[in-house]
Amino acid sequence: MKNLLKCPCIIGWAHTRFGRLDGQTLESLICEVTRGALEDTGIIGRDVDAVFVGNLGGFENQTFPASLPMQADAGLRFKPATRYENACASGSAALYAALDHIASGRARIALVIGAEKMTALDNAGVAAALAAASYMKEEGGVGLTFPGIFAQMAQTYFDRYGDQSDALATVAAKNHANGAKNPLAHIRKDLGFEFCRHVSEKNKLVAPPLKVSDCSTVADGAAALVVAAPEVGLRFPKAVAFRATQQVNDFLPMSRRDVIDFAGPREAFARAYAQAGIGVNDLSFAEVHDCFTIAELLSYEAMGLAAPGQGGQVALDGVTRVDGRLPVNVSGGLKAKGHPVGATGVSMHVMTAMQLTGRAGELQLPGPQLGAVFNMGGSAVANYVSILETVRC
Repeated sequence: MKNLLKCPCIIGWAHTRFGRLDGQTLESLICEVTRGALEDTGIIGRDVDAVFVGNLGGFENQTFPASLPMQADAGLRFKPATRYENACASGSAALYAALDHIASGRARIALVIGAEKMTALDNAGVAAALAAASYMKEEGGVGLTFPGIFAQMAQTYFDRYGDQSDALATVAAKNHANGAKNPLAHIRKDLGFEFCRHVSEKNKLVAPPLKVSDCSTVADGAAALVVAAPEVGLRFPKAVAFRATQQVNDFLPMSRRDVIDFAGPREAFARAYAQAGIGVNDLSFAEVHDCFTIAELLSYEAMGLAAPGQGGQVALDGVTRVDGRLPVNVSGGLKAKGHPVGATGVSMHVMTAMQLTGRAGELQLPGPQLGAVFNMGGSAVANYVSILETVRC
């Protein structure tokens, strides 16, 4: 059992609504959550030792956002500030860098921000920007987009284990039902199983077998965390400890991997469980990277909820519903909450901290003790798994 009094802590946070935010810029989103996180924690800019910004970039012309938090609080001036990019796991990359900074003794309090302004580009531009996070020589560079990449994964899974269309629709319907209760979510509508299961005018095929309802949204948004060294974090009224943090990167080319084995996520979960001294059955809930419904299904297998080929049954049996044995994506996940890529990893940790401290509102689960976060960059290339536990709420 880890001594939580020696673990770094989340002591404050902020989160914008996700969606098409036409009145917002990358700068305004960053400033909003900077002010919000500092206020939530009860500190000011000069109390922060370093700033870490997760941002994929490529969607608008502000490609150097590291110092933008200073626009919100001049007390951050002259603090070290760095932007981190690791595809759709850029937010977790920034967070883990902050935790490393604290562990080294170079910081006692760090501000972590994840932000993205995606809707400044049209759909074709967004697809091209995201495709650059694939292996360009064999994937994005020859016209394959991420819906196409995950459609290939889904079709490979179907070919190996049988048609899983009912399971994928169940995942989508579950996450939309959850997202309908999340005031921060992009899509706050319970679409139901029947809509998600069938192709229709409003639910067209994007890349067979994936439909619109199988794909996360293009969104704008930002989230922020204040993290602290253990001896500092325990002075604050709420503190959520990092019981485990593990990053695992895999080969970039899909041609070098069995992509539906999800070996990188599987290894990251195994290492996180070992570090935390727990197993999957000890978790109260999990937020996982459902950029596409097939990714959530594969995550069930990677985290040990199901054997290979059995992830669909986990969904169909209701194991991951809010009233199931292990609720997954109570926030609505990327599917309904939205996926402003640089913000996603930070957002997932905010949502988990809110659950663990009893501040999740209508989304609140009864008495959660341990929460897992799985944030992924690319086609299971960059994989981050955190295990969080409440110290003070």
